Amino acid sequence: MNQPVMRQYEPVRYSRILSLGAARGDLVVTNDDIAGPIDSSDEWIRQRTGIITRRRASENRSLMDMAVEASTEAIKKAGIDPSEIGAVLFSTITHPHQTPSAAALLADLVGANPAPAFDISAACAGYCYGIAQADALVRSGMAKYVLVVGGEKLSDFIDPTDRTISFLLGDGAGAAIVGPSETPGISPTVWGSDGSNWDKVGMSASLLEFRDGSATWPTLRQEGQTVYRWASWEMAKTAAKALEVAGVKAEELSAVVTHQANIRIIDELAKQLGVPENVVVARDIIYTGNTSAASVPLAMHALLESGEVKSGGLALQIGFGAGLAFGAQVVVLP
Repeated sequence: MNQPVMRQYEPVRYSRILSLGAARGDLVVTNDDIAGPIDSSDEWIRQRTGIITRRRASENRSLMDMAVEASTEAIKKAGIDPSEIGAVLFSTITHPHQTPSAAALLADLVGANPAPAFDISAACAGYCYGIAQADALVRSGMAKYVLVVGGEKLSDFIDPTDRTISFLLGDGAGAAIVGPSETPGISPTVWGSDGSNWDKVGMSASLLEFRDGSATWPTLRQEGQTVYRWASWEMAKTAAKALEVAGVKAEELSAVVTHQANIRIIDELAKQLGVPENVVVARDIIYTGNTSAASVPLAMHALLESGEVKSGGLALQIGFGAGLAFGAQVVVLP
């Protein structure tokens, strides 16, 4: 008896980011607005982080509001019908519900039902993780188009008196549509994690401790010096590896779009990679702040909207943060 041969998906050779969408918090928060509780100043914050303002969402602007706005823009720019979306991936650490997923609700709100939908919990690396998974889904034939969103309302988890991370943080969402391409549009991803430093960025307490009354509402914390050293030195190696596997040299890039963690980290990464002056280095953190999973797509969207870079060029994008998780790939600009 002959063994039956199962049908398989019809793979495609390449994928690329077809479009981007963005949404930011509706409030502009200056350094002077937040300096008092941390006994700081506008000058200190600028020197330490590069941030002049950060965008935060008002009480009536939810994480999902921003995700829908960014997704709707990306879908429209891609010129597809939402019903054609074959998967929805939502990277976030600030969805207010443990379950069900933010992605499932987002799929419904943008008209992508009944697409499979799931959340990615990789903090600041989450968007790059999502692009890696979307690339695999499209090239395998499991989905023709994938919606990838990185979105956060970090202001819900801020302690105004915290001097380690809270003054850095902003709110926003960035969205991408990934689809098939006739030429390579997303390089192999270099990604991973370092669980030995699991506790270096995270929450001040668990939800169980909060429930039991042994802790106040959990807020974000980090060990700044440890994270700075890791991001500045180890992530330069990851970025260099991403260029290597893509077969691309730094001088062939149009842009470098790193996680918008801190201007000093961004500049150090660019320096170690030997990025020439004609390559644009994204510094969206100056006016948006650190938006975790949203920062890479927001920064890339801003470069395209301003005309600093043009569609078709190459960009190195890299996310890194809590976990400690990291992911990098070279992409063709949408």
